[in-house]
Amino acid sequence: MEIGELRHRITFQKKNVTVNENGFEIETWEDVKTVWAAASHLHGREFYEAAQVQAEHTVKFTIRYVKGIEPSMVILFNEKRYNIIAIDNIKYKNKWIEIRGQEVMPSG
Repeated sequence: MEIGELRHRITFQKKNVTVNENGFEIETWEDVKTVWAAASHLHGREFYEAAQVQAEHTVKFTIRYVKGIEPSMVILFNEKRYNIIAIDNIKYKNKWIEIRGQEVMPSG
């Protein structure tokens, strides 16, 4: 991985649930960390494997190693939100992390 490929800004967010004065739960998203990333659509074998599970809106993000990234978080990228479906600490070297994110489709 070349450092110059990390040209996209992504933000990791975690969900916070609070209870309002009427007793209803309110979900909000809190920014955890913003980092530089390489982003690419899946292609070849990766694409066909993802398509088998209806994940055709899947993006692969590669970032420098950061502690604390969890599957319960989401990624904001190009004004879209992506659920984290896989996290790979490449070769367990704590140098690079590859994350697969599936776009959250708006409900309606």
